[in-house]
Amino acid sequence: MKETISENITMLVDDAGRYIEAKTELWKLKAVDKTTEIATALISKLLFILIGFIAVIALNTGMALLIGKWLGEAYYGFFIVAGFYLLLGIVLYAARDSLIKKPFYKTVINKILK
Repeated sequence: MKETISENITMLVDDAGRYIEAKTELWKLKAVDKTTEIATALISKLLFILIGFIAVIALNTGMALLIGKWLGEAYYGFFIVAGFYLLLGIVLYAARDSLIKKPFYKTVINKILK
């Protein structure tokens, strides 16, 4: 009878150890999955931002040259376009919490909790 109880306890301890190992492995896999999902989403967004950035630079150069042509000197157009972006930068800086931080924060939290 003692051997049966000790065998049962040994089997129970072994099963508990395997359960803890399996649970730990599951947590690791879930963490890797979430990390990969977030990294993939960020990389794809950064790629779209890079493509958009290149397009905006090309459009801005064209606009600056066109405005400069209308005003008689090319550099006038570049100064006007730069002034526009300076004003836009000031507005974005003033509203950075509501326009940048909160949406980014919500996106990351939604990806983690998904």
